[in-house]
This record gives sequence, structure tokens and C-alpha cells, in this order.
Amino acid sequence: MAVSSSVILSPLNFNFITNNKDINKNLSFLSANPLIFNISSKPTNINKGSSIVLCSYKSGSGLTAEDKRVLRERYGFDPNEYISETKNERIKEGKKQGKGKEVVAEEEAKVPRTTHKLLQVLGGKAKRKKLLSPKGMDVRPMMEVVKGAAFDILQAADGCPASLRPGCWLDLYSGTGSVGIEAISRGCSEAHFVEMDPWVVSNVLRPNLEWTGFLDASVIHPVRVETFLEQADRFVGNGPFDYISVTPPYTQVDYGMLMSQISKSPIVGEDTFIVVEYPLRTDMLDSCGCLVKIKDRRFGRTHLAIYGPKWAQKKRKSEKTLQNTT
Repeated sequence: MAVSSSVILSPLNFNFITNNKDINKNLSFLSANPLIFNISSKPTNINKGSSIVLCSYKSGSGLTAEDKRVLRERYGFDPNEYISETKNERIKEGKKQGKGKEVVAEEEAKVPRTTHKLLQVLGGKAKRKKLLSPKGMDVRPMMEVVKGAAFDILQAADGCPASLRPGCWLDLYSGTGSVGIEAISRGCSEAHFVEMDPWVVSNVLRPNLEWTGFLDASVIHPVRVETFLEQADRFVGNGPFDYISVTPPYTQVDYGMLMSQISKSPIVGEDTFIVVEYPLRTDMLDSCGCLVKIKDRRFGRTHLAIYGPKWAQKKRKSEKTLQNTT
């Protein structure tokens, strides 16, 4: 796919034939609220022959507050801890209680979202470069100790401890883009970022790609992960991704359903490696489609699971055997 890398300041084209009034409302919202995002000017092996990028402005995960409380309890968090709601959800609830104007005024009086530079690239050609991240808990980036361990494991499992092979990385729930940026820095030739928040895309993710010099090696998909997986055949094109990172907000996903959807998607191939960050008390299967779990490590209340091809698991076992005999 070869298109201009300049910022696109227009609503995306949609080919919808529908009688659904909700969808039509969403489309009219898009026409009034254009999205800023970047698409690589570099020809890519992914999605060759198609320039369709889907866009969804639907916020949140589709889960109710009660659903989130159940997930928090399942993952070992305090179920009564405050669970953030979107602005629209709070206004809608306020109207039900006859407090619509008060809630709207409260939302408008809130401090604008801002960023700071607390993250950095850990290895490769962009090593030590600082990255933007939103202040507060709007986006929860992967901890640097977890990220560093993930890439060390991947590089060893893939047979090249010094760097990653020049493949294509898919960063789901990308947020700041720190995982995909780390991948390009360490040798990946291209990275795709799936992030649905327009503010994060234009104020955090894209500036990070520009600052590290990786804009031309990147493709941003401003859609929900669920939408991306459902429409994966439009994005994959000539084959699956070489690496996939899955770092969702803990309280907004059901890991069983998410991993099932990923395992059945064409984004996964026989030689794909998948990195999954997940919370304590989550039951992760020993396989994901044709892939097997080759590593599972704990970092406090966070777990890191890595799935890969069977040959990588056999290689790891033979290396352990060799170490034990020497």
C-alpha cells in the first residue's frame, strides 16, 4: 500500500449500505469530526492491493460498569475501586438522574488532557529516546521491565539475540506506541499500530513516531481492536504478521474471548510470535491457534506470556537441556 505520509485531515471514505440509524449517526459524527492519522508512504507487504483503512469513533469497550467490576475482581483487583467512564456515559447517566446540565458543565470544566515524557526506547537504533505518554491513567503503557524482558525472550527464541528479524509487527491497543516503536528500533522493518483514541493518535502516538524517525515505517489503524480483528482480511493482504503484541486495559477485555478471536484471525501464521501482557488470576491457555506458549513470566501483579511456533519451543527445550548438562 503506497499512499502519502502527510497528515490526513478529512473523514475517511466508507462504503456502507445500511438502514441502521445508529451507524448513520456515527457517520454524520465523522463528517463533523475529521480524524488525524498517518499512513506509511513506504510500500508494504501487508494489505498490498488495498488502501482501505477502517475507522471507528465508538469509545469504550462495550462493557458496563458492572462488567468491569466483575473483570477487576477476576483479575485480582479491588472490584469497588473507581472505574472510569467516558464523557458520554457520564452525561447520559446524568440526564437519567435529571442532572444533565450539571454533568455537562462539570465535563467542560475538566482540565485538558496533557502529556509527559516518562517512557524511553530501551534498545536498538533509537535507544534512550524519550517517548510521550498521557498524564493520568487514560493509557497504561507496558512497564519497561516487562517490555525489556519480552524483547530479550523474543530475540533469543527467534535465533538472533542481538536484534529482531526484519519482519512486520502488529501493536494491538498500541496507546503510546512504545512496543511497536521498540520493535522497529530493534530490527523490524515495519509496524502497524491499532489505537482507537483520536486524541492519543494525534498527540502521543504520531509525535512519538516522528520523534524516533519511524513514521515512514509505520501504519496507524484508528479503529477498535475488535473491529480490526473482524476485518483482518482487509489489512493482512499477502500474509500474517511476524510479531503481535497484545497489551489491553485489564478491566475492559475478557482475555478468553480476545485470545480466541486472535487465534482464529488471519493475522496469525505458523511462524508468528505473540506477546501478551495480562493481570494476575487470569487463566491463559497453553496454545493460541497453531502456536504454543513458550514462556510465561510474572512481574508483580503483571504476567507476560509469549506464544510462538512449535519449533521455537523445541529449540528452547534443547537449549535448557544443553545448559543442564554443561
